[in-house]
Amino acid sequence: MSIPPLRIGTRGSPLALAQSNETRARLGKAHGVAPEHFEIVVIRTSGDAIQDRALSEAGGKGLFTRELDLALLSGEIDFAVHSSKDLPTELPREIAIAGYLPREDARDAFIGRGGARLDELPEGAVIGTASLRRAAKRFRPELKTVLLRGNVETRLALDGATGRRQAYEKF
Repeated sequence: MSIPPLRIGTRGSPLALAQSNETRARLGKAHGVAPEHFEIVVIRTSGDAIQDRALSEAGGKGLFTRELDLALLSGEIDFAVHSSKDLPTELPREIAIAGYLPREDARDAFIGRGGARLDELPEGAVIGTASLRRAAKRFRPELKTVLLRGNVETRLALDGATGRRQAYEKF
């Protein structure tokens, strides 16, 4: 008897796909089946579509999970892979967290033009972030923070002037 593949719902960002592929590989190994037994289904979320304002202004937590939750509840997918940071405080009653991957390095990174370090920025310098938590206010309260939307790849894009990646530090 052939068992149909299980469908893993995920966002399409490279980070979400990496997490889903790691989940698929670990499940395959744990259950003695080929990773291909787990089909990855990419679902675009409201959080992916909103690029013009802070997520807190658009509804906050749940914007990266809502469509995945609906797909799970409708049977379109069998389970979903999320970043914990994207989960709302309360999940729908029919959904539970069944497991999680080992935690990666939790430090934030600062990417500075020309190799600048956070402590070297002049007073009043502007920092872009999508996270209020990452506004660096505890390190440098005098710095100005502006909205920077996009996934990791967008934030780490090559410098258009030099063609090099910006230097970064973890803190």
